Amino acid sequence: MLQVYLKAIGCRLNEAELESWGTRFRDAGHRLTTDPLRADLMVFNSCAVTREAERKSRQSIRRLHRDNPRAKLVMTGCYASLGGGAAAERLGVDLVIGNADKDDLVAIVGRELAPAALSAAATEPGAAALFARGRQRAFVKVQDGCRYRCTYCIVTVARGEERSRAIGEVVAEVNALVAGGVREVVLTGVHVGGYGSDTGESLATLIRALLDDTGVERLRLASVEPWDLPADFFDLFADTRLMPHMHLPLQSGCDSVLRRMARRCKTGEFRALVERARSAVADFNVTTDIIVGFPGESAEEWATTLAFAGEICFGHIHVFSFSAREGTKAARLPEQVDGAVKRERSRALHELAQRCTRTTLARFAGRRLPVLWEGEGELRHNGRRRYLGYTPNMLRVCTEVDAAAAPLTNRILPTDLRHDGHDLLHGEVVDDLREA
Repeated sequence: MLQVYLKAIGCRLNEAELESWGTRFRDAGHRLTTDPLRADLMVFNSCAVTREAERKSRQSIRRLHRDNPRAKLVMTGCYASLGGGAAAERLGVDLVIGNADKDDLVAIVGRELAPAALSAAATEPGAAALFARGRQRAFVKVQDGCRYRCTYCIVTVARGEERSRAIGEVVAEVNALVAGGVREVVLTGVHVGGYGSDTGESLATLIRALLDDTGVERLRLASVEPWDLPADFFDLFADTRLMPHMHLPLQSGCDSVLRRMARRCKTGEFRALVERARSAVADFNVTTDIIVGFPGESAEEWATTLAFAGEICFGHIHVFSFSAREGTKAARLPEQVDGAVKRERSRALHELAQRCTRTTLARFAGRRLPVLWEGEGELRHNGRRRYLGYTPNMLRVCTEVDAAAAPLTNRILPTDLRHDGHDLLHGEVVDDLREA
């Protein structure tokens, strides 16, 4: 039996893949550990979406090898697939597995590194892999790859063409997670909205199957591109187990910039999509990504983006400064924006994003909503434990309870909400602690 340490940086898809490998390692008779110093085998799922992500991938790999040089170290992910393998030996990596072979990672590791230790073996029934890593929400990979070619994106090169998992396979995985105590499942992929493009199915069909054929209490969508969604898509949210939140990447609020990005959604279409979601689903929360300083972005184009973001008033905005990524068309575009300009625009967008987040949170002050509480509860100096959790529409809530009280971890409880003007809600769990 080996102690296996799993680590990822980057997207939620990388996290979902860790969940899958964790389950397979456990099924082969091994244990997961959250301490890399105790590991016999370390698997690092890398990222290369930007040059900074590549740097962090190299930094993480070096640290893992330095801190535990006796363990076997496996590198996979986008950095491994886009040339990082060339640096593997000097980084201390024992085995590089590209994205194309990720689904067979556990078998490949067993064959290449430790055939005797990693052979399939019976294992005692136990908690799902994610609980060994201290998690209550599971990410489930439903597809990989993307057929579109946004000019700034290297992921389509690293991940390849779209490949969808069979509905029955996803249903079985979710049912296994639910049996292990998981309360919330998040569907993730490179282009989730394109699920089924290669099989004749659709994302809507997958969601209906999961709602019909599993007992999952909370089903959530990770990032979904704002196209390929049918007109009746939001009818699915009539089942309240489908959480009223979607992360819809905008990337720019200016149509001329979107054209240079080769995005397939104009601002008018994006606005209509958000309006449809908010009118069809109560308390619907829309979050997004915006890239600052895309090549050629003029002061007028930037002002248009800022105004559009303020108009939509997203619940949260992930702000990214454009980074020229070798191998993408955008890296070769003229009129690269000066770093100082990007920093100033990023500051302005962060300030706007914060105002929009606080406006969103303030609307829920005085409401009672079910919150899924996560973590083990941080013990505070006042003798109470502080927990963080999320409402159905992905608003972050904190609460404090007496340290002697029953733990809140992995419980969905009705919570009275208040807002003090900051970037999260404060909650008071109802006295009887009945589950919502």
